[in-house]
Amino acid sequence: MGQLKTLPNIGKKMEKHLSEIGVSTLNDLKKMGALEAWRRIRAKDPQKDCCICALYALEGAIMGIRWHELPEKVKEALREKANEERTASF
Repeated sequence: MGQLKTLPNIGKKMEKHLSEIGVSTLNDLKKMGALEAWRRIRAKDPQKDCCICALYALEGAIMGIRWHELPEKVKEALREKANEERTASF
């Protein structure tokens, strides 16, 4: 571990979650995509609340920006996909 936490939005805890789902590099994260990584983190521990901000953080890391700086259209698209995901799991 170590490389991922140098990315925007990725701290030790998120790096650990990513490692647990097989993501150890930025390239791994890009290949998997933010939504799939978020989905797998949530699936690994369904009791844990992996909030929408975590999804934004992953997308921001891929884009190389803080999640607060994500364009509103990107956030909106991610919210829609996350809502579809949550609806499908009920």
